Amino acid sequence: MKLAMLGSGSRGNATYLETDDTRLLVDAGFSGRQLASRLERLGVDPDSIDALLVTHEHGDHTRGAGIFARRHGTPVYLTSGTRAATATLFRGTERVVEYAVGHPFHIGSFRVEPFLTVHDAVDPVAVTLTSSHCGTRVGVATDLGRPTAGVRHALAGCHFLILEANHDEGLLRAGPYPASVQQRIASSHGHLSNHAAARFLAELLHPGLAGVLLAHLSAECNAPDRAMEVVGKVLRDAKWEGWLGVADQEAPTELLDLLRLRRTSGQAGQLSLL
Repeated sequence: MKLAMLGSGSRGNATYLETDDTRLLVDAGFSGRQLASRLERLGVDPDSIDALLVTHEHGDHTRGAGIFARRHGTPVYLTSGTRAATATLFRGTERVVEYAVGHPFHIGSFRVEPFLTVHDAVDPVAVTLTSSHCGTRVGVATDLGRPTAGVRHALAGCHFLILEANHDEGLLRAGPYPASVQQRIASSHGHLSNHAAARFLAELLHPGLAGVLLAHLSAECNAPDRAMEVVGKVLRDAKWEGWLGVADQEAPTELLDLLRLRRTSGQAGQLSLL
């Protein structure tokens, strides 16, 4: 299995995953043109995407969903609540498939397991995706609100995690947002801070966790080096020697070979600003 984030932050989020026979997008928070351009930068033909999986209705996760689906003939998977909340994005010509929390399903060689989060959306979910070819299991959780017992259970045992580290608490308090927005971001229905992400990752550590990609960083209230410093220290103190990186808003990450990462994790710890 291979993986790359096309970009992640307050202005757009999308994750690309592939196996030998299936190509999948999780979320489509950029314009249709930008999604295609970023895929092409990875050497991926946008027409080859087998499915687009949407986690919730916020624009930084759905902006290009409708146009991408129509332009490239890509089926869209989403919950009934998210479908209703994003109705204006679609024209009725797209192939739309509804899924439900707690009911795993397959997209090609991916087993998709959606689970509920407490983010402030109509029907927010995060997902784990497991390759039927190699058994590699990836958790994608960029809008958590707080790490509930259900979220902990769902993400336990993943070989690779994409987890939000949205803000630095000090930068949030000193930042440009009004008090109401600050409270929303820091609330149990908002986003994880760097320290909250670090504490949660410490709970999820296990010998098979090969890599972590920090995502959904706020441009105004966080910085990649701060997220890496806070999370990296906690993981190093826990003697974890896997791969740690940070996703960028403006450009895709490299295309990571997760099976290779699993084979080499623990042999030499790595830190990377992507």
